[in-house]
Amino acid sequence: MARPNLTRPNATRPDAAGPNAAGPNVHRVQPGASVQAAVDAAHPGDVVELAAGNYPGSVTIATDGVTLRGQGNRSVLVPDPADHSACAAAGNGLCVTGVADDRGMPVRPVSGAVVESLAVAGFAKNGIAAAVTDKLTVHQVASHDNGLQGISVEMSTRTVLTENEARDNGQAGIFVANWFDRKGGALETRGTQVAANRLTGNRIGLQLRRVRDLTATGNLASGNCGGIFVVGDDGVPRAGSLSIANNVVRANNRYCEPNPRLDSVQGTGILLTGTEDVVVSENLITDHSGTSPMSGGIVLYPSVVGAPNARAVVTDNILADNLPVDLADLDQRNGSSFMTNSCRTSQPAGHC
Repeated sequence: MARPNLTRPNATRPDAAGPNAAGPNVHRVQPGASVQAAVDAAHPGDVVELAAGNYPGSVTIATDGVTLRGQGNRSVLVPDPADHSACAAAGNGLCVTGVADDRGMPVRPVSGAVVESLAVAGFAKNGIAAAVTDKLTVHQVASHDNGLQGISVEMSTRTVLTENEARDNGQAGIFVANWFDRKGGALETRGTQVAANRLTGNRIGLQLRRVRDLTATGNLASGNCGGIFVVGDDGVPRAGSLSIANNVVRANNRYCEPNPRLDSVQGTGILLTGTEDVVVSENLITDHSGTSPMSGGIVLYPSVVGAPNARAVVTDNILADNLPVDLADLDQRNGSSFMTNSCRTSQPAGHC
């Protein structure tokens, strides 16, 4: 996604008017000032730029084409007990929120928002909570020590998540789904990209749940309970038709207790459960060990409702030092294929 041209910024107060022909308006915010006021004053194409410092309170972006930019890890959104906004009441740090109908179907997505070069830390639920968006970019954001997801993207299309760091969050570092709290068929994400992110110390590094048409490439998942999980069930359309490629998945050996929809997690590199037509290729998966029934390097595992994986393609991966096995097909049916993987052990034998 193209970024706004800032070669000739028009510096303004947070109550400034809309875009200027010479370039986007830049709403500069210092610590102690209201980020939300600046965001509310921004028009499509405007930039809200945070100086270095801590910014207590949650922020909601509901305007198309607004960029929220900080000074990297030096600009931090943190909770404020006095904040009673809807985003804060939900336990989230930064919300990008469109409009859905009563069935959860998008009515008016927020389009073209950009969040980059800042940190979001310490919120009860999600660091970043995006729902019903289109062409959202989250770039070089550090989201850490949040109760649920570091970065959560629900019911959104054409999302770009790149070069973010998500660490020490209670659930997933990055979570992409139809809805967190609803069932239903998988969402066609229309080419969402999850690339070059660093995911450490979470329950799951990257969780893709009930989504389709997505690529996850060049990510590092290390030190989580599980590395990369693609999760579906028997809903139609099925989760899948996506690519997991060129990722480094290493030593995800923390132990996480089971929850109502998933057994305990420990020592799982890449997991497919209840999916179809997923391609897992050219990944490096090493040093996993655990006592979970899903432990192993690459594991195909039936979903919580017993739905098997179908037609997975697992090819050209390098797997080493994963226990109990490098590669496990616990479905053993429905047309999955395993080709030219470099590994020592598989279940059943013969997939290496």
